[in-house]
Amino acid sequence: MTTTLAWLLFALGIGHIGYAFVKFRTPLLEGLSAGVVGKFEAPEVRRTAFWFAMFGPLLMLAGQVAVHAAAIGDLGLYRLVGQYLLAVSVIGVLVIPKSPFLVGLLISALIVAAGYGVL
Repeated sequence: MTTTLAWLLFALGIGHIGYAFVKFRTPLLEGLSAGVVGKFEAPEVRRTAFWFAMFGPLLMLAGQVAVHAAAIGDLGLYRLVGQYLLAVSVIGVLVIPKSPFLVGLLISALIVAAGYGVL
């Protein structure tokens, strides 16, 4: 179960990147064609597109760390990944209640529970 949840977190990162390129295709392409450097500061939609896309690799990294922790049986590290994601997700849901942060909230809660041996 721990490894499955960790890979689910990794997949969430891939999904984040994929969704960014679907939802923000035009602003991302505009920033790239404008020369990249300094081209994602404005307009706001380009900045949003950039940060949305960049959050994906961070989720993938967190997922990879959780996969590693599950593989070596380091439940402390596994829980820590879940706790960080849980904190980010709680803040995200509070700030934007109807948002995809709800998915992060679910995955992180399951990771924390699994890290404590509840699942």
